[in-house]
Amino acid sequence: MSELSVLRRAGNGSRAAAVLALCLLFAVPVAQAIEPSSQPRIQLADGWIEGRSAPAGAVPLEEFQGIPYAAPPVGALRWQPPQPVKPWSGVRQVRDFGPRCMQLPLFGDMVFRADGMSEDCLYLNVWKPAHATGKLPVLVYFYGGGFVAGDGSEKRYDGASLAGKGIVTVTVNYRLGVFGFFALPALADESPRHAAGNYGLLDQVAALRWVRANIARFGGDPAQVTIAGESAGSIAVSALMTSPLSRGLFARAIGESGALIAPIAPLSLAKMEEKGTAFARKLGVDSLSALRALPAEKLLQATRDQDGDADVDVDGWFLSEPPAVTMARGKQAQVPLLLGSNSQEGFYTAILNKQPPTPENYRAALRKLFGNQAEQALALYPGNSEAEVERSATALAGDFFIAHTTWRWMDLQWRHSRAPVYFYYFAQPRPAKRHPAPGEQPDTGAVHSGEIEYALGNLAGNEVYAWTAADRRTSATMEGYFAQFIKTGNPNGAGLPHWPAVRESDGGLLHQVIAAHTGTEVDRGAARQAFLQLFFQTHADPL
Repeated sequence: MSELSVLRRAGNGSRAAAVLALCLLFAVPVAQAIEPSSQPRIQLADGWIEGRSAPAGAVPLEEFQGIPYAAPPVGALRWQPPQPVKPWSGVRQVRDFGPRCMQLPLFGDMVFRADGMSEDCLYLNVWKPAHATGKLPVLVYFYGGGFVAGDGSEKRYDGASLAGKGIVTVTVNYRLGVFGFFALPALADESPRHAAGNYGLLDQVAALRWVRANIARFGGDPAQVTIAGESAGSIAVSALMTSPLSRGLFARAIGESGALIAPIAPLSLAKMEEKGTAFARKLGVDSLSALRALPAEKLLQATRDQDGDADVDVDGWFLSEPPAVTMARGKQAQVPLLLGSNSQEGFYTAILNKQPPTPENYRAALRKLFGNQAEQALALYPGNSEAEVERSATALAGDFFIAHTTWRWMDLQWRHSRAPVYFYYFAQPRPAKRHPAPGEQPDTGAVHSGEIEYALGNLAGNEVYAWTAADRRTSATMEGYFAQFIKTGNPNGAGLPHWPAVRESDGGLLHQVIAAHTGTEVDRGAARQAFLQLFFQTHADPL
């Protein structure tokens, strides 16, 4: 039947009837193009996707892996803010994780399920209860890895366990290293906002906007989004809480070990551009177009001799000032915050430079580190015996690495926010490995990143360790706290040890020690954290 015959047949009827007939005519082939399937399908703003059905114990789930949330950041889009996805026709299969972002193999504990590595990596993954149609709470999780490594496909971030508890769970890939955190004067010049750097964090904002636009189609409530992350992911959460670009895109926040606060403070844009210029000079490339034309693998390999994590900068767009300044003014997102750090974020050998933990060696190490402030440091981190040296130097190493930044975030948020703050101290060491190396012993404390499997209910996915009943009990408690907080903004719930919000008590601040035997204690570390705060202020590069 032609378009003309449809109009003629409408003849004596209304013009609206003709329009309706045409709509029905042209709708038929579209409906026929999408054949029925036994697998879950969802219509997004950009097109149809099809995932897979998957159980989580007795709870039926649906998984969608490798959903694009932004255009591939390649070619002219390298070092550009994320751009919208190009819509697709038909049904896009999202049953496999998208490629991980460009990165070197830096960390042995990262177990990827991604399909290779590519600069085209802006994908996210969703786990949801099957047939969920109500307004379920949502978790958006950002991985750790120093902004130079990590991936949303890692087993320890798997979202099935939390989805089985009625939470729509999302993991997000974001650009890393030189691809995500790089600045040049030419990049700032071409930006309408005169900003450069922080592309990986802009990716996270784009993902949150995608969640706001699409998560209701998965049964999630866009008004009940919790952002969370560990290490670099936690640092990102602290930055998102202060960025104007992410305001209103989340209702709660979780930080596991890390904040964008000294000694992990952001650089100035000028300093970031200086570093970028030196990197380009080392490559022998003198123009932005030539840098964008370089193969991704060549850029990646050129970063091999760079030490440390990638840097965030005060770019004037994502960040207009350091987060600590924003928080001190009370201008951060006023949302409930759950955060904490672990009992062994660092190890005493880092302070002693692998020398024996004698009081003499310890005192010499503090003199080298703190100069004329060594005696004050020794009073706060005493070392009168080898056992005390091991304890104090381990605490100092952890504070220097990442525990101090986390404590400062807690303190700033508690003092300058109307929303409650829940502070934890994770103290459950991992058990012995199933197949330890000769002479290898378990860690005596909870190492950096060691809480992830416990918090997300993923002990079973890590087959390296011989998990015990105590570990499973700790995981049930910590995941229970996380689930309750994601649902309500308060970690307390039936069967869980009571966890009070931060408040002053008996000369300190209340925090929750999470381990095989979980309970509330008083954190008495304010004096040593104040000492370190002053030390970092006088030894950090000014913006």
